[in-house]
Amino acid sequence: MSARATIIPFRPRPQKPRKLISNGVLGMILFVFVEIMLFAGFISAFVIIKSRAIGSVWPPPNQPRLPFEQTAVNTSALLASGIVLFIAHRLFQRGNKSVGALLALATLLGGAFVALQGVEWLALIQEGLTITSSTYGALFYTIIGAHAVHAVAAIAALAWAFVRLTGDRLTKEAMSTVALFWYFVVLVWPFLYFQVYL
Repeated sequence: MSARATIIPFRPRPQKPRKLISNGVLGMILFVFVEIMLFAGFISAFVIIKSRAIGSVWPPPNQPRLPFEQTAVNTSALLASGIVLFIAHRLFQRGNKSVGALLALATLLGGAFVALQGVEWLALIQEGLTITSSTYGALFYTIIGAHAVHAVAAIAALAWAFVRLTGDRLTKEAMSTVALFWYFVVLVWPFLYFQVYL
């Protein structure tokens, strides 16, 4: 008696579904959402305290006015950095890996923004605006200082991306994650600038 051969029909392995969004980008989106809530809380506190100022005098007496015009220069450097990074990001996503100069320029413009903010802070401290001089000073340094911390961290991320790019080890996911962080830093600034400096 001969054994019958069992024929097993060929079934292709099911393919893993393609991710709509990478883990790094998703994590950064969640982080940015939380940070938007943080800055919304800061701005809300600032607006409420400003609206309750004695006699509607703001800034309080004996406190310097914030240098709105001077800070416009810092702001233009930051916005230019965001535009340059956007161009670099788009080119990189399309497979163009020769975006090192653009990435370096975006990083340098971001560094210029932070450096100019530091110079501004030194001048304000010399004029008597400190974190303990008034509620006005405390709010200013808390809100703008929180943004500065985010800017420094994002500049470090941009520098990291540049180093990875020069070693041909920067992935599209990593570039998108870093770019998303920098876009947040750039885009939240105009809201802070017009609320706090005016």
